[in-house]
Amino acid sequence: MTRMTRMIGMNGMIGLRHAASLLALALLGCEDPSPSPSALPVTTTPTPEPASATMKDRYTKSEVRIPMRDGVELFTIIYAPKDTSQPHPILLTRTAYGIGPYGPDEFRELIGPSPGFADAGYIVVYQDTRGKFESGGEFVHHRPYVAGEINESSDTYDTIDWLVQNVPNNNGRVGQWGISWAGWEVSMGMIDAHPALAASSPQSPPQDQFLGDDHHSGGAFQLQYAFSWMAKHARARAAPSSQPDAAFDYGTPDGYEFFMRLGAAANASELFADEVPTWTDYMNHGTYDDYWQSRNVPKDLHGIAHPVLLVATWFDAQDFWGPFRMHEALVANNPDNATYFVIGPWLHGGHARTSGDRLGHIEFGSNTAEYYREQVELPFFDYYLRDVGTFEQPKVLAFETGGNQWRSLDQWPPTGTKPLELYLAADASLSRDAPREPEGFDEYRSDPARPVPSTAAIQTSEGHEFMVEDQRFAWTRPDVLHYQSAPLPEDLTIAGPIVATLHVSTTGSDADFVVKLIDVYPGDAPDPEPNPSGVKMGGFQMLLAADILRTKFRSSFTTPEPMVPGQVTRIEIPLGDKLHTFAKGHRIMVQIQSSWFPMFDRNPQTFVDVYRAKPGDYRAATQRVFRSGEAASFVSLRVLE
Repeated sequence: MTRMTRMIGMNGMIGLRHAASLLALALLGCEDPSPSPSALPVTTTPTPEPASATMKDRYTKSEVRIPMRDGVELFTIIYAPKDTSQPHPILLTRTAYGIGPYGPDEFRELIGPSPGFADAGYIVVYQDTRGKFESGGEFVHHRPYVAGEINESSDTYDTIDWLVQNVPNNNGRVGQWGISWAGWEVSMGMIDAHPALAASSPQSPPQDQFLGDDHHSGGAFQLQYAFSWMAKHARARAAPSSQPDAAFDYGTPDGYEFFMRLGAAANASELFADEVPTWTDYMNHGTYDDYWQSRNVPKDLHGIAHPVLLVATWFDAQDFWGPFRMHEALVANNPDNATYFVIGPWLHGGHARTSGDRLGHIEFGSNTAEYYREQVELPFFDYYLRDVGTFEQPKVLAFETGGNQWRSLDQWPPTGTKPLELYLAADASLSRDAPREPEGFDEYRSDPARPVPSTAAIQTSEGHEFMVEDQRFAWTRPDVLHYQSAPLPEDLTIAGPIVATLHVSTTGSDADFVVKLIDVYPGDAPDPEPNPSGVKMGGFQMLLAADILRTKFRSSFTTPEPMVPGQVTRIEIPLGDKLHTFAKGHRIMVQIQSSWFPMFDRNPQTFVDVYRAKPGDYRAATQRVFRSGEAASFVSLRVLE
């Protein structure tokens, strides 16, 4: 929310959920006086009918082991078109999630990102990354880039070098693409890139696993996703194998129950039987220390000299923050390079496998994902790898949710916006005017024994659609504050970063604060048709953006400090970026709470090592949120003119 909106990130929206989706994906200030960006009409291009010939009829499959500079061999599958009438470009994906089906006679149903790639004729290459599945070497979770050492950058270089020299009938140009982990691999491959690398598309790429991507946000640990991801994907192995690890048996369908019984995060080490080294690393690095800082990719994104198509999704629970931070670094460090940024209304990876017409109960008015795949992604690679067609995309192509239209922008955040602060006010209201009262606060009792649930769904993994989930399940709780505006007299479009500034106090010595920005539908909002779930959209509270801050990290993520009980303290919580229209008649709501479980681990509300907290460390606390003239709390937005 950016965990949400990762969040937003998160992820970010988004592991068992994440793993399964990626396996499937492998298959296949001051007022700115500048003019407002132009709005593009929503268009939908039909998905082409599947070709009558199967992939086996059209491609030759090879399985090879490509040697790296240190002698480790990486297992690689190459699909080459049987049509040799002209040379073809190479399209590479490197992933930790397996590249099956394995076996020389077993073919994918979809080769490349979408059907158009098979029709166009690409040499499509998939590779198990170091230490995963059939590849040799040791798996290191997000191995950091160090110049001159073995890492994912050097492995990508060596792979491309081998491919252009050994794969027949290639045209000497290589593109790389990938989603989530594979998107991170793309970002690493862009560093010290091979001269043959002509185009890259990192899609929902994590860029810093402590600052908002996948496993942390605001200093809090994303317990549910980290547990399920590592249980499935980070176990130590005895030898290379094409078989994935078995999914973890929770013994219950209820993740809330399971993680309450688990207690502190370090207790999972007993369940993992010391078979997950990365979990141990996490438990030993609870602050933003050298372990995490070395894995911050944007610091290394210099010297990028080939076109980049970067993809972000508005409702990404895993890796919302990553692509925005990557875009900022690419533009700052490589201002003359061709960098394109697409932001669509999808969950994590949804642009690759859905039509993109809806998410949960929220409709987008067109097949946005199909539009991206057919009108943006394929033309990008065709133009830069095959010299086919044109690529006349804007620097930023962003979908405006609520208004349901694509917008062509010259930059992100866009020009032509003005600031808007919405202040928490008395009577659970939001006001554009700063408070003048000398005193004023609202309070609630936060009890770690009964944390606020992160979703109304009963599930062990985090799921996806909670990113736009109706928040009425939470707002009636006494430990959730809510403030809402009057019905809007006209449409209000926000574009850019959202930041919550709160003045708070706690009776404990540590606390979490979660802020949600919500679009409240009017009471007469029509229900969708068809409506198999029976949802009632009248009064629907659509989660739009949200995130968390563990207050011991309020001043520094490297040096935590306790809260002073009862002392009013100013904190800032970034909620991520949005391009969204609150329609006329809708209301804007802000909710505030101090737990978001089991998505994030519980804060004991005492200043301890949260990962190793003992039962006696978990204590109820009274939290206050102030709304006075000297201690105002508000949410900052940018409004598009």
